[in-house]
Amino acid sequence: MSAKSEIRTPILSVVGHIDHGKTTLLDTLRGTAIAEKEAGRVTQHIGATEIPISTIKKICEPLRRDWRGIDVPGLLVIDTPGHHAFASLRKRGSALADVAVIVVDVMEGFQPQTYESLNILRLLKTPFVVVLNKIDRIKGWQSRNKPFLINYTDQPEYARKEVDARVYQIVGDLYDKGFSADRYDRITDFARNVSIVPVSAKTGEGIADLLLVLIGLSQKYFERTLQLHLEAAGVGTILERKEEKGLGTTIDVILYDGKLSVGDTIVVGSAEEEPIVTKVKALLKPRILQEIRMEQRFERVKTVNAASGVKIVAPDLELALPGSQVRVVMAKEDAATLDRVMNEVKSEIAELKLEKSPEGIIIKADTMGSLEALALELKDKGIEAIKRAEVGNISKHDVIEATTVRNPYFRVVLGFTVGILPDAKEAALQAGMPVFINDVIYRLIEDYENWVKGGKEREKRELMERVSTPAKIRLLPGCVFRQSKPAVVGVEVLSGKIKTGVELIKADGTNVGAINEIQDKGKSIKSAEQGMQVAIALKKPTVGRHINENDVLYVNISEDAAKELKKLSGVLSPDEEEVLEELAEIRRKRQIGLG
Repeated sequence: MSAKSEIRTPILSVVGHIDHGKTTLLDTLRGTAIAEKEAGRVTQHIGATEIPISTIKKICEPLRRDWRGIDVPGLLVIDTPGHHAFASLRKRGSALADVAVIVVDVMEGFQPQTYESLNILRLLKTPFVVVLNKIDRIKGWQSRNKPFLINYTDQPEYARKEVDARVYQIVGDLYDKGFSADRYDRITDFARNVSIVPVSAKTGEGIADLLLVLIGLSQKYFERTLQLHLEAAGVGTILERKEEKGLGTTIDVILYDGKLSVGDTIVVGSAEEEPIVTKVKALLKPRILQEIRMEQRFERVKTVNAASGVKIVAPDLELALPGSQVRVVMAKEDAATLDRVMNEVKSEIAELKLEKSPEGIIIKADTMGSLEALALELKDKGIEAIKRAEVGNISKHDVIEATTVRNPYFRVVLGFTVGILPDAKEAALQAGMPVFINDVIYRLIEDYENWVKGGKEREKRELMERVSTPAKIRLLPGCVFRQSKPAVVGVEVLSGKIKTGVELIKADGTNVGAINEIQDKGKSIKSAEQGMQVAIALKKPTVGRHINENDVLYVNISEDAAKELKKLSGVLSPDEEEVLEELAEIRRKRQIGLG
């Protein structure tokens, strides 16, 4: 095995369902409180933390003291967003990862996001470990800041049995998805079996067990991976673009291949068509165990090797596009190489672009990955129409463009972790157009959905006041109480609801006039629903001449009213929809002279 300086640090991706404790797990390792600072306690961007092998050895000392054969220099941990709306970000995180951790709440088990993470890792052929978190919540379990295996022997038998039962529930869930798994200490072949590690991120229990498994798994990964050395030009992904006091515009990057040095020429993905070509002025690394997004005191370095989180200081980064690539062009390489690298970066950005629709929603976000995630969530809700998707604050131009959309429910702007400029806010108020902004993506979607729901319910109420709904009735035999002026007959409501004032037609389309009154057991009522038998009064027809016993009559719905009813989903019951179809057939027959 080569010297440690030549081995790329393995990248570990942390994935799983929302609120199952991913960020808290990392906090236990870092001794920080990133989770407390996140909007809504949900991680909103991919972050990175470097954990050196010296720290891992110290934590794992109660379980292992002989580290011969372990050449891994540590772990670079990517903390990925929790909600399923972040599938694209999580996929990007997992795509960078050599090894993954799926965090599962011991009390809740596998959830939709857990299965989504499994599918992504299977697709990318990424080895993974399942962390069964929150074992401190098991009844009777005394959780301590010790390795799980040491603490396990001190527990009451009933608590041990409960933990074992929950482990085997996860074993079964993984088996159903085609994975062989067991508690990590019962596994002999880690290449063929998924390790399950019970932990408490809250107390620190099981952290040593987890790190030991991860280092072992990472070492195996490097035993079968060819890309161990660092001769290659560096390649990374931009996490965030920031304005830093005294430094200007900087970019936070995960370097996942090769090396990067001060003075290197780099090609950076841009919000405009042409990528940015610039030279690295300075490289700032977060201190050991510090999360790059929250770090305040960086260390200046001359060179960084993959895999690392690093802040790049360079000119002309104002339009650098978060989520896109950074690629190094070595000094010895020629102009043709620079052109090739620029084309590669351009094509990667082109792949990120979302399909646009002239009749759709305008969405804004702080990173390209967030835009993808927002678009994916809208697609999951059946909304694929996006008029424009851009990185940046909401502008007056965004608002004006949104007001031109014909569909009132698409006449909005959604903003994730962005601001709204003052003139844009004023334009939105003047136009009476809603702008939704939130720094937690699923809440942003919920706010929009609730607005749509409220609007459609209001639309339904207004339509119901204006338009009759489909209904049909049958004249009951032996229930003619008066033949004419008005005719009073007993009827059964077969479908829908009849009201006073609605006009009735026969099955051949002949109009028999309006319902003047409805009586139930001798009392006047305003309406009668399906299944009711009531008496109705009709001024226009004569029984025996215009209408007869057992005739089926329909509430007359105009063609325009029928179209309005069809436009609003959920207004009509299946029976009412069937009556609407029968009315359409009656109209069609009359038009061709078959009535």
